[in-house]
Amino acid sequence: MLELPTGGLADALGRRPVLLAAGVVNLASFALLAAADSLALFLAAFALQGVYRALDSGPLDAWYVDAALAADPDADIESGLSRGGVVAGLAIGGGALVAGGLIALDPLPAVNPLAVPVLAAIVVQVVGLVAVALLLAEIRPASEVPPATGPRAVVASVRQVPGTIRAALGLLRRSRVLVALVAVELFWGFGMVTFETLLPVRLTEVVDNADTAAALLGPAGSAAWVASAAGAALVPLASRRIGAPFTGAVLRVLQGVTVVGMALLAGPVGILAAYLLCYVVHGAANPVHLGLLHRQVDGPYRTTVLSLNSMVAQPAGALGLLTLTALADATTVSTAMLAGAAVLAAAAPLYLAARQTPPPPAPPTPATPAPATPAPATPAPDASVAPSPASTAPGGPARSPGGLVGGLAAPLPADQGQTHVV
Repeated sequence: MLELPTGGLADALGRRPVLLAAGVVNLASFALLAAADSLALFLAAFALQGVYRALDSGPLDAWYVDAALAADPDADIESGLSRGGVVAGLAIGGGALVAGGLIALDPLPAVNPLAVPVLAAIVVQVVGLVAVALLLAEIRPASEVPPATGPRAVVASVRQVPGTIRAALGLLRRSRVLVALVAVELFWGFGMVTFETLLPVRLTEVVDNADTAAALLGPAGSAAWVASAAGAALVPLASRRIGAPFTGAVLRVLQGVTVVGMALLAGPVGILAAYLLCYVVHGAANPVHLGLLHRQVDGPYRTTVLSLNSMVAQPAGALGLLTLTALADATTVSTAMLAGAAVLAAAAPLYLAARQTPPPPAPPTPATPAPATPAPATPAPDASVAPSPASTAPGGPARSPGGLVGGLAAPLPADQGQTHVV
């Protein structure tokens, strides 16, 4: 519900203030989670987490791309996005291991061991919030009016949000490439149910013991983040060799193949190996998808389009959860996973729409009207001369294990968003 409004707010008000607000909301949710002792407080904590995820979805990537292109219009943004994926994967995998270690060591006897990782997360979030405040300087394209500051500017920016959203949706309607990329996210969100929800059930079937499956999936979940980081690190090589659209298409097929392996292999070693390979592909696919998306969107609407891309994966995931779990109940878990694998691979041709296709012309940037001043009469401008579209160079080389699934705990996904983003 909040993905598009918060994306529009980041484009209208600025990425830095929205990221700062996201950090404050995240701190509040962690503090509430650490102190929660009732169902109502847990629900409130996770509601705040939802607000945080919506605020945090897209502004940092949009800021990076705008800053990189402002410094160098030919910047290799895809490699930067890949490095970001590497850091995120390693941080989440390491964080999962540290959280498990803190619970096992119980360094604060007066505190519930399950709350200790939450307290550690508060410390890390404070460091992140300070880093954003000190290091992130708002950078906008030269053609874009810089956002104003102060309370009135905030109110004016909030009023601009609906117009920003409408302009971004208009951009989507005019671009078959953007439509294809958002459609990929629909297939992706549906198919992710196979390895986020059905894989623990499948592993339990194979080992015939839920406790053994949980013991295997704990370290495997952390290893999957490291595998995701490896995929993000390696994918620029493929993108430079065969191009981002073909790389994205191949990765969609390969991820479907890894899910087939999880569905059909007979032993836990083979299933977990396919699971890790799935996340190598998953980590590689994120920067490719985001790079293609950024190349089709201009700065004033970048975060809004990223939020739209992230938003569509959520109902697709809900539909996949209902459909594939019902299919698993009616047939077998392997059959449902094979169906999900087919959906993942079916998205491959959609990436080919991005081959040598220029981005659509950007709609006019919303601007605060300047005070009227008298001006001498001048001849009317030539109506045949249109403003040049503010767009980046087309083409160029060019989400997350977890959740509480099947009764087994694994690390929660990051926005990937996926990209889901991660």
